[in-house]
Amino acid sequence: MQNTDDQVSKRLFSLDVFRGLIMFLLVAEAAGFHHSFTELTEGSPLSGLAHQLHHHPWNGLRFWDLIQPFFMFIVGVAMPFSLGKRKLSQTSGQRTRHILRRCFLLFSFGVLLHCVYSQALVWELWNVLVQLSFTILIAYAIMNLPHRVQVGISIAILALTEILYRSYNPDAPYALGHESFGSYVDLLTMGQVNDGYWVFVNFIPTAAHTIWGVICGQILLSSNSAKEKLKPFLIWGTVILVTGFVMDGLGITPIIKRIATSSFTLASGGLAVLTLALFYWLIDVKNNRKKWLKIFSVVGTNSIFIYLLAETVGVQWFRKFGAIWTNGLLEPLGVSNEVIGVTSSLLVLFFFWYITYFLDRHNVYFKV
Repeated sequence: MQNTDDQVSKRLFSLDVFRGLIMFLLVAEAAGFHHSFTELTEGSPLSGLAHQLHHHPWNGLRFWDLIQPFFMFIVGVAMPFSLGKRKLSQTSGQRTRHILRRCFLLFSFGVLLHCVYSQALVWELWNVLVQLSFTILIAYAIMNLPHRVQVGISIAILALTEILYRSYNPDAPYALGHESFGSYVDLLTMGQVNDGYWVFVNFIPTAAHTIWGVICGQILLSSNSAKEKLKPFLIWGTVILVTGFVMDGLGITPIIKRIATSSFTLASGGLAVLTLALFYWLIDVKNNRKKWLKIFSVVGTNSIFIYLLAETVGVQWFRKFGAIWTNGLLEPLGVSNEVIGVTSSLLVLFFFWYITYFLDRHNVYFKV
């Protein structure tokens, strides 16, 4: 089905809100909220909620495990919109060069962020931006193929992941530790393994998230009715979600975020599709464009910029600056360190948010 120029040029507010909410949560972590909230609620009835803001140690699924899959999925959803606009004024070669440049920059930013984290020149490939640079390339390479072919390739990618892990360590392909295919590749590419068991080759299975996002974006751009668009989202989102949990429940493949097992990719991908359907129905179909939703949408308009800012100078400068004010004002009042920590992180989060709000008000957008 062909897209009209009007459909290509339109902007889905629900997608902006969805992307902005995910980036808002990522920036909140950089602001120190997750850590401070965990310390404040330790031993209280809210401690379980705080644990949902941290990755599961191995086999299982927490809310925070969904943030990266959602981010990579949303990038895929946005690709048909952004490339559709470029198609109106650029040749195929120009669009391909744009994608290659974008992926190179994302890869470079991801590597450089690890240098900032380590305060030294290091060669580490575990950052989400590095992963994204590969998944975008894979999704772009096949996005003009029929949907059934794109789905088939995504399934083949998950099957390849299973084969690689099971062939490398047949006895315990997904056991906790560094005896997995992913760790083996890390030793080959970086000469080291990650203390948290994250692996570079996660980009292989999670490419499915970006591919599924592209398919959803293409469906949203079609001239089908809202009902016809939502139907495949609900059906296939539920199918892949249930498949992921069934694989885990039957002991076929455990849900493990840290090495992005196929069951994890399916479960988190299904939730991403269903969440997109929910946002699209509530906001665009029902036309609920409430002003308060701009709180999140403005963060999404400069998503990569605010992520990089928060992860670099934001952590080093803003958190220290916020602590000066909160400690200076609240300590004399006898406020506990835990409450001061949460207050300080919320202040820093407001700083980050206001930057995106200011840029959006002045129509300043940093594109990669």
